[in-house]
Amino acid sequence: MSMITLKEIAEICHVSTATVSNVINGKSKTSEETAARIRAVIEETGYRTNVVARGLRTRRTNMIALIVEDVAQFTSPTLISGIMAQCEERGFAVVLYNLRLYDRWSDTWYDQEKKYHSVLDPVLQSILSSGADGVIYLAGHARVIRCFPDSFPLPAVMSYAFSDSVRVPSVVIDDEAGAREVVDYLISMGHRRIGFVAGREDNLHSRQRLAGYQQSLLKAGILYDPGLVYYGHWTRESGYAGAEALEGKEITAYFAISDRMAGGVCDYLEKKGRQVGRDVSVAGFDDESIAAYFRPPLTTTALPLHEIGRVSAELLLDRIQDPEGGKYFPTEPEIVRVPCSFIERSSVCRL
Repeated sequence: MSMITLKEIAEICHVSTATVSNVINGKSKTSEETAARIRAVIEETGYRTNVVARGLRTRRTNMIALIVEDVAQFTSPTLISGIMAQCEERGFAVVLYNLRLYDRWSDTWYDQEKKYHSVLDPVLQSILSSGADGVIYLAGHARVIRCFPDSFPLPAVMSYAFSDSVRVPSVVIDDEAGAREVVDYLISMGHRRIGFVAGREDNLHSRQRLAGYQQSLLKAGILYDPGLVYYGHWTRESGYAGAEALEGKEITAYFAISDRMAGGVCDYLEKKGRQVGRDVSVAGFDDESIAAYFRPPLTTTALPLHEIGRVSAELLLDRIQDPEGGKYFPTEPEIVRVPCSFIERSSVCRL
């Protein structure tokens, strides 16, 4: 059976082909009654837009490329979901390229340009050959990334990390504000000796969450004590080591800047016979699924991953559909910070 055409849809509905096209593309100025009738006929007949023909007319394929550093990173699936939901809503297909950087090299590739580009450069060439309208680069953790050469011809957006290019906007977590909210809460519960258990010292998440911690202390008139800060890795074992290293410093509350590290802090405190949520307080960051199943459930901060993905796609699609929009060419890198959501549970007690 032959496929129905846009012209035949127009004839059935007694409207012009332009009207049908406008309804399909969400640009209709016709009445809602007429638009509803057109959509009903499209549904009944199973009409599908000819993407190739539309691409020839508009010089667009309505397809974007999504480069993911590693889909196995715990943040990646929800970010990808947000990107794809927004693209689907606006009629764009997504082709995903998984670099598998963590799977290949664990955490040894961060400063290895040769390794990094041996994987990235062939992907960029493939994208340019594919006819994609634009690219989203999805990072595994926040840092400044230079992945697109100045000559790269497609619009691009950096998601979950920072771009160093004025041509590439970045969409990131508001780490500082999220940390301030947690520490403000701990202070409101009477805590003044607050241990800070972090990942690597050179990691942007660590640095920005430390800045939020310091800002909260300053606002409350509490002197910042670097002796209450521990740097390690983003693991449960490192959280345990952090709590052990901070033992004996009269800490009444720990702020571990990942839930996995918070789990290690709780492990150490339990070993020492101290009950979290009664004898000592612990707060985390990330709101991974494990956080709600801690005993007691962990007070933490939920990352706005789906929203970061959605905003990243929205920025890119707006730029694709309005390439002359001046707001997309700022004089310095554009950064959109998306707020976190504080989650109060039972792991923090009032002094």
